Amino acid sequence: MISNLDRPNHPAAVTQKNSRPTELGHFLSAGSYDLFVWILLLIYLLPVAYMVVLAFKSDAQLEDKHAPWYPAKRVTYTYQGQVFDMYHVPTQSGIRRLALAITDVKSSQFIDPLDSEARVINWNGDIDSLEPYYELSLTWENFTRQFSERPFPKMIGDTLLLVVISEIGVLISSILVGYGFARFRLPGGDLLFYVLIATILVPEKVTLIPTFFIYVNFFHWHGTIYPLIVSLFFGNAVFIFLLRQNFKSLPLDLEEAAMLDGAGTLRRLFSVVLPQSWPVVVTITLLQFFYTWNETRLVTLYVGPNPNFVPISYAVQMYASLRPIENAIEAANLVLLIIPVIFLMLSQRFFMRSMVITGMEKK
Repeated sequence: MISNLDRPNHPAAVTQKNSRPTELGHFLSAGSYDLFVWILLLIYLLPVAYMVVLAFKSDAQLEDKHAPWYPAKRVTYTYQGQVFDMYHVPTQSGIRRLALAITDVKSSQFIDPLDSEARVINWNGDIDSLEPYYELSLTWENFTRQFSERPFPKMIGDTLLLVVISEIGVLISSILVGYGFARFRLPGGDLLFYVLIATILVPEKVTLIPTFFIYVNFFHWHGTIYPLIVSLFFGNAVFIFLLRQNFKSLPLDLEEAAMLDGAGTLRRLFSVVLPQSWPVVVTITLLQFFYTWNETRLVTLYVGPNPNFVPISYAVQMYASLRPIENAIEAANLVLLIIPVIFLMLSQRFFMRSMVITGMEKK
């Protein structure tokens, strides 16, 4: 008996045949997209990986043209109080690791470290054609030098102080303003919100000179951290936008129930709204942390004359500008500054959840 699916012209059979190429095409398109994303990610992370590898290299390795790409050092062999470099030497019995004792233009003499009698092995050929023998070796001197030459505990303490104050200021102000725009009908409130969003488009370079003139000539705050933190207590336009979008997406039922129970505005905000908004609050906290950690221009402009307050990013920049260029040391400096990036990668899920909750992925 022949079923309907076995008939070549049956609609179900035609649909089943047509679905297979569609599924295969979808699989290939998704796989191609994932491969493309991974390639872009590797290209983006390649300079960072090279910087990390360079930070663990020694100066001797940087000057060695035969050195491998990874942190390594030449393997040596000590014989009768003398130190000899090891090489990969081709012999009749294969490639052997031998110590170079005497070298000449056309011939060289090697010693086998595995030979208890240390007999000399003659080898004819150009010594420059041989590959030195290296082993993996991480150089921590690039980091220890920085901790010994600079007061890193104080620098980190100054940075954390600046981070804490800025976090408190920007969170309190942005949460209050964002909640006001989301829940209260103010006269001209929409216009005020649009003006606030428009300030995001104003480049910081435009306002740099006027704010510097006001802070220095009117308030005499040159050499203090006040110019870095005072403006944060008046909110951040980007953060206010994220918070407003998140607050507007929350249902009003719980707030109305709390209002019937006698809860005031601030009680509803901190007891009902914020517990449902932790992803966006964490996102704002992390973003402000990154901004403060990497801040160098304003610190140089306002706090530079004060030697008693030196954040870590400013100290790294000054260290690089006041000393001769050392590639390994510079790479170690940058490795210290990418610690927040690693922290961001570990907290990536908060950003993705915030994107959805704030409505940035809504059509």
